[in-house]
Amino acid sequence: MSKPTSSTPTQNLSAALADLAASAAPSVVAIHSGRSRSSGFVWRPGLIVTADETLSEEDEFIVTLSGSDTAAAHLVGRDPTTDIALLRVKSDLQPLSLTASPMVPGALVVAVGAEEDASTVALGVVSRASGPWRSLRGGDIDARIELDMRLRKSAEGGLVLDAGGEAIGMAVLGPRRRVLVIPTATIERIAPKLASNGRIARGYLGLGLQPVAIESGEGSGAMVMSVDPQGPGALAGLHQGDILVAWNGEPIRHVHSLLRALGPDSVGQTVTLRLRRAGDTRQVPLTIAESPAA
Repeated sequence: MSKPTSSTPTQNLSAALADLAASAAPSVVAIHSGRSRSSGFVWRPGLIVTADETLSEEDEFIVTLSGSDTAAAHLVGRDPTTDIALLRVKSDLQPLSLTASPMVPGALVVAVGAEEDASTVALGVVSRASGPWRSLRGGDIDARIELDMRLRKSAEGGLVLDAGGEAIGMAVLGPRRRVLVIPTATIERIAPKLASNGRIARGYLGLGLQPVAIESGEGSGAMVMSVDPQGPGALAGLHQGDILVAWNGEPIRHVHSLLRALGPDSVGQTVTLRLRRAGDTRQVPLTIAESPAA
């Protein structure tokens, strides 16, 4: 009579990870956008969150739902700065609740995506976990979570699960294909605004700026190349040829960093600009408006 075989710890771990991925798969969908293939997940009934950078400029997309059914989806809104986009689709798929569990380096995670009618799964570890950061496009991300894993391009926009099966955010590909997580806190802050307004408000100066070196050892600044006649800059009295040298007392070293300061919270704020005009230095208050192109 043969002895009953017992599972090894590795087999138990493998089975647990497979069950974990299977539990999330019904809420993860495949998205066909132009020539791009990506993933998304059901955030609210009829609403799918996905990675903005994977979507084409089209307004209609094909979504492959659980069970191989396909449906047309329409863009609700997108925010390139946080890489979050929201699609609407007629579907009975149930959302998977997101959690804001803190992550620590070394923690096991699983990324669940979809490709056509099948799930894709990647296992990895948290290689870095730190506080809030700002993306290269100026979006405020609530936590920086980097993963040591190899992610299929088609899985971008899918869910990231912790070892307990909790969904902690969305998997995206950063520079040099580094896998990042757009965390729950950021999704829950941005997605409702996209659902209600279709966009995220951004600050607007109404100025065309170009970096310029400043004589007399003052470093660099931003020269005003154009002024929107109806914009905040014109209302503040700025002229073409003015050189901005400081923003609320802080030297302006890069135009890019100045533009990154024009996030959602900047709208309505009044800042003090120090500028040079025809050799004179003056202080000018400027009230930031909402970008008409936001």
